[in-house]
Amino acid sequence: MLQASGGQRRVTAAARARQGLLVVGSFVLLLYAIEFLNALLFHSLNGTFGLRPRSADGLLDILTFPLLHANLAHLASNTLPLIIFGFLVFLSGVRVFATALASSWLGSGAAVWLIGGYNITVGASGLVFGLFAFLLVRGFVNRHWGQILLSVVLFLAYGGILFGVLPTVAGYVSWQAHLGGAAGGVAAALLLGRRRARPAGDSG
Repeated sequence: MLQASGGQRRVTAAARARQGLLVVGSFVLLLYAIEFLNALLFHSLNGTFGLRPRSADGLLDILTFPLLHANLAHLASNTLPLIIFGFLVFLSGVRVFATALASSWLGSGAAVWLIGGYNITVGASGLVFGLFAFLLVRGFVNRHWGQILLSVVLFLAYGGILFGVLPTVAGYVSWQAHLGGAAGGVAAALLLGRRRARPAGDSG
């Protein structure tokens, strides 16, 4: 019985890993397909669906701006961390991944809309920062030593990107998107951590 249970867990973990690669990989391929179309249109989609801060139309742009990029190099810079962080989050389940992604997406967009500059903002870097922040803090919220160890490894490998949440002299970098995305990732970790802890508190 115990051996079968352990085997089932291994199969489930392997299946989830394959599903994670499929979902995250498909999302990244979608970004490249959109970038290819956008390039054919001389990136005119950015002017239509990029996020315009503090405008009524800009509220709808929150749903679209992470799907667009300034150019192929911009998308390429987001690709690897998006795959790595997205896959690692997905290993915790579809619900966790969807919550972390949605919270990062909305947090990034809300920050740009509220405190962004006058330029139109595009790019998935806010999602990258959100998923990264989620991975960094969730272990401490859950008091899970394996997740804490992973967060330490990720911090040592990628911690330097956190400087991207600070205001920068490079006007083409949206630190607001980075900061909002990171805040959304932390919020998702706290929300999911509270939900996980609730059944233990209801034992009476």
